[in-house]
Amino acid sequence: MAKGKYEKWINEEGLVLLEGWARAGLTDEQIAHNVGVSRSTLNDWKKRYPDISDALKKGKEVVDLQVENALLKRALGYEYEEVTQESQWNEKTNKYELVITKLVKKRQAPDTTAQIFWLKNRRPDKWRDKQDVEHTGDMDLNIVIDYGEDNG
Repeated sequence: MAKGKYEKWINEEGLVLLEGWARAGLTDEQIAHNVGVSRSTLNDWKKRYPDISDALKKGKEVVDLQVENALLKRALGYEYEEVTQESQWNEKTNKYELVITKLVKKRQAPDTTAQIFWLKNRRPDKWRDKQDVEHTGDMDLNIVIDYGEDNG
């Protein structure tokens, strides 16, 4: 009986490769292409072989956490050092080398768009655009429209 194509991917080496592709941000469609199967076949494999499903989930989880951390960093603002390098001749080695010529400490201001995105998703009870407001009691409205003498 012929071996199934999936067998190449349920060993340690194949699972590490699948996880790495997921961690690199490849979509399931791209991973299926790399494996040489259709996306529907990959989806079938994920249902049939928990090791494949787990490897893809594990890889994607790492990337999701990295993006979450980057979003939070951007929302809060951060400090970083900007490095300027220039090519300079080194008399001892008789060749050009990159040398740090300037080091500047900078501050990235907090990003309000990142803050809004974070709060709307993490605290929808307080930060969503639509707020549910419940009113109890009577609302007597007595509206009088006066058209004046000319319009009547």
